[in-house]
Amino acid sequence: MKLVTHFNSFLDDEVNLNKTRVELLSDSVEALKSAIKGSNFGPKILDFAAHGSWAHGTIIKPLPGDEFDTDLLVFVEPVNGWEAKDYVNKLGAFFDGHNTYKDKVRRYSHCVTIEYAGERRIDIAPCVKGRVHQDSYEVCNRTPNAFELASPLAYTDWVNGRNAVAGGNDLKKVTRLLKYLRDIKTNFTCPSFLFTTLVGSHIYDSDKGTAAFADTPTCLKTVIGRLDDWLQQNSSVPEIRNPVLWSEIQSRVWNQTHYSNFRDKINLYRGWIDDAYNEVDRDESIGKWQRVFGDAFAAGEAKEAAHVSESVAKSAALVLAGQFRDLVDLVKIKGREALPARIARLPYVHRPRWRAASQQYTVKVSADLHVSRYGDHIRTVSSLEPVQKGRAIRFRAMNNVGIPFSSGFKIVWRVTNTDKAAYDAGALRGDFYSSDSGASRTEELSYRGVHFVEAFLVGSGDNRLYGKSEPFYVVIE
Repeated sequence: MKLVTHFNSFLDDEVNLNKTRVELLSDSVEALKSAIKGSNFGPKILDFAAHGSWAHGTIIKPLPGDEFDTDLLVFVEPVNGWEAKDYVNKLGAFFDGHNTYKDKVRRYSHCVTIEYAGERRIDIAPCVKGRVHQDSYEVCNRTPNAFELASPLAYTDWVNGRNAVAGGNDLKKVTRLLKYLRDIKTNFTCPSFLFTTLVGSHIYDSDKGTAAFADTPTCLKTVIGRLDDWLQQNSSVPEIRNPVLWSEIQSRVWNQTHYSNFRDKINLYRGWIDDAYNEVDRDESIGKWQRVFGDAFAAGEAKEAAHVSESVAKSAALVLAGQFRDLVDLVKIKGREALPARIARLPYVHRPRWRAASQQYTVKVSADLHVSRYGDHIRTVSSLEPVQKGRAIRFRAMNNVGIPFSSGFKIVWRVTNTDKAAYDAGALRGDFYSSDSGASRTEELSYRGVHFVEAFLVGSGDNRLYGKSEPFYVVIE
């Protein structure tokens, strides 16, 4: 499902730079511009311009504890006798002597950076206009002391043009979503400017007004599908050039290892996005989008779904009035028939992250009740058999004839709680956990409700999914 409303809320609440930070940034930039205009920096100042993610509308909220950075260009006339390093060094010297900024100054290759107590940083880069010819722009690299051709304004125009073709501001939204994905997964590398070029390059003039860009999730599906197709055709690092400055090869930031990893992860996430988009069941689709973007996506609806067993029990009370108070009592009366169809696909249940292996095996789960986690064995229990709170169950995974799997596999367990007691305790879980030893895992019985455990068979060498068990339902009284 597309879940457009959830995408809009997710962008507003989790991805986009929030209004307070935008206002702080704007105030800080205006103060810096005023300081530079009144300084003894040296060159004639022609203008200022936002650059990078800020200028392109693709800036995102930093993760908790992280800062966000923005780029400010200072366009200046060339100064006779100045080398490239002079523009950066003399701008830095001005801020070193400024009462407001002297403790916030850092110098880098192309810019002077003002850092605001770990919250945000503003990179101020001199850009010399007209040194080579009237309309030339050059940034200054002080490390090799070299001027470098640049096209910042033209690149921003190009981004805005591709965004207009997509419509709905969707190029910028999709770029923000992909940068957010990069930041929460932390398992691939792609600088923001390169992500922006890759997204924009896969939006064509012929796309304007087409169904492939009808809304944000559709645009995301279209772009990542095209990007993945292109990446799969290029096993080695391709030349990805600045679309408005052909001499600049942006992909030079990657080595082959970084590129191959990026290519693999985009292929993986393309599959997850297609799966979530094409899923017709709403709960399952939410869960699959959460596999892509984390639990913050549609978080409110996922929390409400935690009460599904309680709501089913209430509706059934119309027929069996007074015979039960919740799903536990209903299961004791009606057995498996009482289970709501959606219980095993609730949105907060984490979806598998492994690629499927070509060969699949049957996985079964057995369970033994113990006095406590390390206590004496009581008896074998079966799925949906009521058990007392305070005990523990040891689960074991095996093949279709009851034999443990070989050492070439590992068993990963998905443990999910439901109902009010677990919800109130913040213990709905739904995540994956390793085995305690071999192919077994012990869980304590802490919350009244109908919960479930599943075993996933994963290859130890290739990390592929070779099979999963049916849910083993644990009914805790």
